[in-house]
Amino acid sequence: MDILAGVSSEWLKALTWIAALACGVALLLWRPKRPDLAALAAVLVFMAASVGAGIYVLNHLADGRWGGDKEARLHPPSFSETPVVGQFLEPLDGMMAGVADGVNDFVDFRSALPVALDYFAAAGWALAVLVPLGLVAVTINAGRARRRDAESAAYRTEVAELRAELERVKRHVGYPADDIF
Repeated sequence: MDILAGVSSEWLKALTWIAALACGVALLLWRPKRPDLAALAAVLVFMAASVGAGIYVLNHLADGRWGGDKEARLHPPSFSETPVVGQFLEPLDGMMAGVADGVNDFVDFRSALPVALDYFAAAGWALAVLVPLGLVAVTINAGRARRRDAESAAYRTEVAELRAELERVKRHVGYPADDIF
C-alpha cells in the first residue's frame, strides 16, 4: 500500500518542509528554553525527509509524477503475426519486447533522477546547516553543564560548611560526636 501515491511532486517537496516545521514547533513547545535543540531537530527531520523522498522517487521510477510519461513509450512491433515466417520470429518478439522495456525503464530513470537529486541536494544543504547548528547546541550544552557543575560544587561546599558548623554546635552544647546524624 502506497500512502504517497496521490501526492504530487510539489506536495512531496512541501511535506518535507511541513514535517520539519512540525517537529521544530513541537520540540519548541515541549522545551521552550531550548530553541537551539528545536532548530537542530527541525533540520535533522528535514534532512531525513528529503532523503526519504529521494529514495521514494527512485523506488517509483515508472510513476508519471516525475515526468516519465511526457515521452512516448516504445512498443515493439509483433513479428510473430507475419504470414508464413511468423512462427520462426517469435523469439525475436521476446527480445524486442525486452529491449523496449529496457529503453522505457531508462527513460523513466532519466526523468526521475533529477527529481531525486533535488531531494538529495536539499538533504546535503540540510547537512551543511546541521553541522554549525550542532556545534552551537554542543557549545550551549557545555556551558549549561559547566554552570550546573559550578552550582553543584557550591552546594557541596555549603553542605560541608553546614556540617562543620553543626559539629561545632554539637561540641559547644555537649552532645557526643555523631549522635545527631
